[in-house]
Amino acid sequence: MEYQSIQCDRFFLSFKIVKSFFMTANYDLIAEDYKKLRSSPFVQYVEEYTYFEIIGDLSDKSVLDLGCGYGFHTRKFKEKGAKRVVGVDISAKMIQLAKSQEAKKPIGIEYIIADVCSLDTLGSFDIVVASYLLNHAQNREKLLSICRTISVNLKPNGRFISINNNVEQPPSTYSLTSKYGFTKSISQPLEEGTPITVTFNNYDDQPEISVEDYYLSKATYQWAFRTAGLKELRFFPPIILDEGIEKLGREFWQDLLNYPPIIGITCVK
Repeated sequence: MEYQSIQCDRFFLSFKIVKSFFMTANYDLIAEDYKKLRSSPFVQYVEEYTYFEIIGDLSDKSVLDLGCGYGFHTRKFKEKGAKRVVGVDISAKMIQLAKSQEAKKPIGIEYIIADVCSLDTLGSFDIVVASYLLNHAQNREKLLSICRTISVNLKPNGRFISINNNVEQPPSTYSLTSKYGFTKSISQPLEEGTPITVTFNNYDDQPEISVEDYYLSKATYQWAFRTAGLKELRFFPPIILDEGIEKLGREFWQDLLNYPPIIGITCVK
């Protein structure tokens, strides 16, 4: 596959990238702007807090980060005590940004450009993680291929942890998350394989960005993990850091609590 690094002109106020994760590296197109969107209160007070509460102690653990992007979480895994961290992403531009950070402040992270659906076994890791990776699977076969990659890279009793779009969020509530920096939308009934457009709002004067995810039912997730040899699949609601409630008020977060747009996912090999 040939990868392209394209710097989008800053005068564009908004654009839409339809992300076909398994065929092209369209995150190359939005890497710089996507990185800047990671400063929202939602990321600070909900996503990151939920993720690391579920992950727990990383001391002396080996961690494989699938769909690592520019290393936003990848570096934190190492900083929180992981002994080995490997990041994998299909986007050459994202990996370029990640390696640039590593060059400026080396902490010993390995980065690899690869499609997780066809990734070789990189090792026997204590933990495999993924941020918003599973929801890019267009069908159950693609989801199963990701789950198999997870399984072959986990040691026995190793754990998989993910932050993912909530597959059970009612479409009628998709617009309620605008105040958190993003919304979802669909143009057809919600069924297996329905595209879900996730639009990141023009937060802090940054360009609006849209990517395309896909709906697969919780039953399909359970099938894919079980078929790949993974067990004890669990789903967790998002958690809000107390500081976020103190700064923005509980009412601000109530829609998120009532209709969680994201979930945590864990399982064991």
